Amino acid sequence: MYLVAIAWMYVVLMVAIAEAAHPGGSLLGALMTFVFWGALPLAVVLYILGSPARRRARRRADAASSGSDPDGGGHAPAVAVERPVAPEREEP
Repeated sequence: MYLVAIAWMYVVLMVAIAEAAHPGGSLLGALMTFVFWGALPLAVVLYILGSPARRRARRRADAASSGSDPDGGGHAPAVAVERPVAPEREEP
């Protein structure tokens, strides 16, 4: 998937350079070509195609956090410390 994205950006970059180098072209037109034919559509396509992977990662993170951390605090569980039992108080 990334190979196609890199190839598309290369083609769009070459078109933008050709537009900037053309006697009737301009740098603003080349920039607009690069953004509206390359960067913006590619960002939208990659975002849409990456949504299943993001969903899987979110579910994995939810499953991992719910199983090992019952209170959701993110801290390690406390270690049980043996405390001496106080003697029972007797009335005089």
